[in-house]
Amino acid sequence: MNFKKLIGKVHLFLGLTSGIIVFIISITGCLYAFQEEIQNSIEKFRFVTPQKTAILPPSQLQQIATKTLPTKHLHAIMYGTPDQSVQAIFYHFEPYHYFLVYIDPYTGEVLHVKDMSKDFFRWVLDGHYYLWLPPNIGQPIVASATLVFFVLLITGIILWWPKNKSAAKQRFSIKWNAQWRRKNYDIHNVLGFYSSWMIVVLVITGLVWGFQWFAKGVYLGIGGKKSLEFVEPLSKKVPTNNSEKNVDSIWKKVLLDSPNAVSVEVHVPETDSSAIAVNVNYKKGTYWTTDYRYFDQYTLKELHVSHLYGRFADATAADKLFRMNYDIHVGAIWGITGKVFAFLLSLISASLPITGFMIWWGRKNKKKDFSDKKNPYKQLVVK
Repeated sequence: MNFKKLIGKVHLFLGLTSGIIVFIISITGCLYAFQEEIQNSIEKFRFVTPQKTAILPPSQLQQIATKTLPTKHLHAIMYGTPDQSVQAIFYHFEPYHYFLVYIDPYTGEVLHVKDMSKDFFRWVLDGHYYLWLPPNIGQPIVASATLVFFVLLITGIILWWPKNKSAAKQRFSIKWNAQWRRKNYDIHNVLGFYSSWMIVVLVITGLVWGFQWFAKGVYLGIGGKKSLEFVEPLSKKVPTNNSEKNVDSIWKKVLLDSPNAVSVEVHVPETDSSAIAVNVNYKKGTYWTTDYRYFDQYTLKELHVSHLYGRFADATAADKLFRMNYDIHVGAIWGITGKVFAFLLSLISASLPITGFMIWWGRKNKKKDFSDKKNPYKQLVVK
């Protein structure tokens, strides 16, 4: 068995064993591509009419939100632009719950309560991350299938590569006037070749979340030197005579420091030793420039961290590139054009397991006809 035949066997085996998982990962990624734009267009409670009055501070919004969901755990209060409602984020891992309470930041009116466990796009994301299985089961399966898909892309390019100029003429275009089996073969090979060089970027950025060892390897490979493990800095337990709510004080300070912010997410301390964490984003639609700031909940002193997720001004070139991982994965780093591109790439990658399976099924079940003149599969032999 020569090298190319061996690669073909590997490609076939891995494709058959992982095809349905790759399809689910790809099609859910495709569905999720424009979730923000779709939700903004249909969920009117996400927006409010800007007013000249001051917006309510976190402490007041916290009281309103906890009164709305008194038995749930408040995680954070997120402010957006002046025309956006505030999101009170209720999240707890065990026992699990995830709710968003949308509040008018000017009047305090509760506009909507969303149970994220019933949200369509959350359902799509759970499929993308976990195949709708428990996370401890689904996540390793998705990560492993993504790694297999990476191997499939490499082996697919090797199989596509023509031996000579004559064979190359058949590899760059689809023969639309041929029988459907030939068209299916061309679609798999031609679209697979053109897209593989870009799909591999989506795969690599996905593997960064899939495997900790892969994330560390990528980060070290681009010159990163900080820890990727998030460790929350702790507040020192000291008495304070500050009459104003400390969370409100930090919020006001951050607003003064960041007049160009498009969102400010204030994390309410969960314990008496937790810090007040504030995430400040400066670019709508992306997250890589976010400032992650931490303050002692008693002294209000800013606390510094040694891991990757600190202030953006402290990020090195390697840190910034690694922070781009999510925005690259969803295409948002290039704006709406990038999202369209990511959508199309996800759609093509979802089609590859289907067209590949059809090629295998057609060859496996072809009629036993040994006549060269009548054999319709002769044209599908890879040269």
